Amino acid sequence: MRDVIVKNTFDLESADVRLLNQQLQQNNGTQDQLEYLVNNPRGKHAIAAGIDSIANVNIDGHVGYYCAGMNKFANITISGNAGSGVAENMMSGKVTVKGNASQYAGASGHGGLLVIEGNAAARCGISMKGIDIVVGGSIGHMGAFLGQAGSLVICGDAGDALGDSVYEVQIFVQGRVKSLGTDCIEKEMTTDHIEKLGGLLQKANIDADVTKFKRYGSARNLYNFNIDNASLS
Repeated sequence: MRDVIVKNTFDLESADVRLLNQQLQQNNGTQDQLEYLVNNPRGKHAIAAGIDSIANVNIDGHVGYYCAGMNKFANITISGNAGSGVAENMMSGKVTVKGNASQYAGASGHGGLLVIEGNAAARCGISMKGIDIVVGGSIGHMGAFLGQAGSLVICGDAGDALGDSVYEVQIFVQGRVKSLGTDCIEKEMTTDHIEKLGGLLQKANIDADVTKFKRYGSARNLYNFNIDNASLS
């Protein structure tokens, strides 16, 4: 492993996102330790997408759609709010949103850790496939919809239809759940689950009492076809 640290400041007021992403992706597949500070993001879309290297990217401000999409290995921090699809399809690494996140945060993520220190809107963790998501506040409706693997931690409240049609995602909620989705039930919180939850909160650097959380997951009634679930026309 090479020990190369490259520090750069990139100002999106005078340059475009395409150039930034090209520079970030130049080191894809290497072990170089990139250090980037991105100023004036001003809600632009797809910032820091497609990184496949060890990098620390700090974005000072609000970002638009699909920031940090497809991230692999990088540690990306957004000091502001994030638009739809932040960390979509992330493979590994860590993405932290210091503010709030819009719809489908962490959608289809295969791995890594997404931390949202504020609130997240609808469909947080939709179709998640192994990513861990920790939300410091509350989330909107249909969190973890069709989620297949990974964990979704919600330190505030959850909206309607939490865990609708969920597979094996483990959902931890400290606050109130407005309603559960199809095939989602409350499950026993064992010592192993408390330990797992504590580890996720520690990685996310969020202070919360693990004893106040409840766990939700699949009742596994949708795994096989059931005539009672079909509507006849």
